[in-house]
Parts: sequence; structure tokens; C-alpha cells
Amino acid sequence: MNAPQRLGLYGGGLAALFVGTFVVAGAVVPQSTVAAWSTTAENEGAEGMDMDMAGMDMGEEPGAGGTTPVRGLSLEQDGLLLSPVSVPDETGEEGTLSFSITSADGEAVTEFETEHDKELHLIVVRTDGAEFRHVHPKMSADGVWSIPWTWDAAGSYRVFTDFVPAATGENLTLSRTVDVAGRFAPEPATAVSASDTTDGYTATLTGDLSATGNSMLTATITKDGEPVADLQPYLGAYGHLVALRAGDLAYLHVHPEGDEPAPGSVSGPDVTFMTQAPTPGRYLLYLDFKVGGEVRTAHFVLDTATGEITDAPADDEGGEEPADEATDAPADEHGAGESGHGH
Repeated sequence: MNAPQRLGLYGGGLAALFVGTFVVAGAVVPQSTVAAWSTTAENEGAEGMDMDMAGMDMGEEPGAGGTTPVRGLSLEQDGLLLSPVSVPDETGEEGTLSFSITSADGEAVTEFETEHDKELHLIVVRTDGAEFRHVHPKMSADGVWSIPWTWDAAGSYRVFTDFVPAATGENLTLSRTVDVAGRFAPEPATAVSASDTTDGYTATLTGDLSATGNSMLTATITKDGEPVADLQPYLGAYGHLVALRAGDLAYLHVHPEGDEPAPGSVSGPDVTFMTQAPTPGRYLLYLDFKVGGEVRTAHFVLDTATGEITDAPADDEGGEEPADEATDAPADEHGAGESGHGH
């Protein structure tokens, strides 16, 4: 017997109990009143069961400040499915990463809305958080998304697809995990880091990441100690931030503040984002920013401002082990793995 059936029988049992109680009460309460109570109890019992089932959503979990959406932990939501992801089998092998978004009847979805300048954002990150890539594949007429792909490192990887189907206008993040065989040394985040330097540019985060409500994070870009004032628009803002919860890589939707910049405009050195963490804990953040026509990525590790933080747990899917021990990544029929700040 499945969960909805058990809940239905439980609700029915409660309704029957209420009815029996009201029948006894009929000895001292008018029968018309008892009948009205019985009807109300049955209706409210059924409605309550429906509400409980509606709340049993894999995409939500309670946070310290209420129910906060948690995204990117499922390959299916709202009747849409991320198909198996086809990728090269081995590191160093040139090939293609491809997939489709399908409806409940198995048909590929081909109509999407543009969000942050793209119809679909593809995020690929190793389960230890050490390898990250944010790219934008192209979709063919039959609904297959694809992009040239080469793996540089072995490991277990999460593939996120972030998109807005035109049929609903609601943003979704679906994901699958793929593996590439080979020996690798996991590099889980072991210390908080609010600053990172890449290609001579230093990005520093200020502000708190909160699990009790919205909070602001500001990224400041400098080079050789001087503020960078020529940040170029990238994905509808002067920076794009991806945040993942350490341990299970739950995907946080982070919004850049301010109006969308006009084409050709520049700004800096600050880019501000509105954030909210679903639970206290450790989070991995990746900032994309564009200067001189080139996109660079800075990596950060933050703990939430509230709640007692311990070392980030090992990811079940990634099978992480201490970083000083090389391990064998299991082979997947598709393979997986990518390293560095590649774009």
C-alpha cells in the first residue's frame, strides 16, 4: 500500500471516528447540527490530506525561517524529466555532452523562456566541489541540447540544468549524477574562504549568508590592489553567482541586485546578490565575472551566519575520502568529470 493510500485510509478513519462521536452527541444536540458537523469533518479531513500531500515535495525542506525551496536534487519535477546525460567515457577523450528535457509522455520539450540571457544554463561540478563549469549548450530542432565536451579529471559529477519552460513560466533545476572512471584525490572544502584570486583578479565576498531569511552578499573585484571599474555585463548582470550546499550540492537560486545593465555599459568594483540558505551549514559559491571580454570564475566557501557549523559531510553520491588518498572513481555508462574554472 503506498503513502497516499495509507494517508487516505487514515483520514477516512478519523472522519468515521468524528461521525461516531457526533452520533452519540445527537442524544443531546439536534440531529441537524450533528449532520452538519459530520459533513464538515469529512470535507475538512479530505482537504487536510490533500494539503499534506501537496506539502510532501522533494523540492522543499524546512529551514530555520520557514519552508525554503531546495533545488537541483531531483531529475524530475512538475512533470518534466532530465533525460540520461550522454558524455565521453574517459578523461582526455573529445566528445559531446548531450541531453533532453522531456514531458511526462516522453516528448522532448522545445519551448523555453530566456532567463539571465540564456534559455538554459548548464552547471557541472564534481561532488567534492573542486571542479566547476558553467556553460550554455545549444538546442537542436528536436529538443536535444549539446555542447563539445572533454573531461580533464576523474570523479563523480553533478550535472545541473537550470531553465524556465515556456508552458509554465516557472524556473526549474533538474540534475543527474554521472561518473568518469579513474584515480583521483578528492578535494573537499575544509576551510572557509571569502576571497579568491584568478588570472590576477581578486574577488572578495562581504556580508553574511543566512539560513533565517534573506541576506546580501557583495563581491568586490580588484586587481593589484586597485578596484576594477570596468566589469562588463554577463548573463544580464555584472556577475553571476552559483551557490551549492556542501554535502549534497543542493542548488541555491541567487539573484543579482539592481537593474539589468545596458549593452556596452561597465561597472564595478562591487556586485551585490540577494541570497538565502535553506539550512545552516557550509556552502560552496562560484562567481563568474567578465572583464576585457573574458569570463573568469572565483571560488568561495562560506558557513551560514547562524547555527553551529561542523566539517562538511561527505557526499553520498561522491563517495569522498580523505584528500591524501587517491581513489578509483566508478565507471558510468556515460562517464563524467571536469576540472578547473573552465568556461
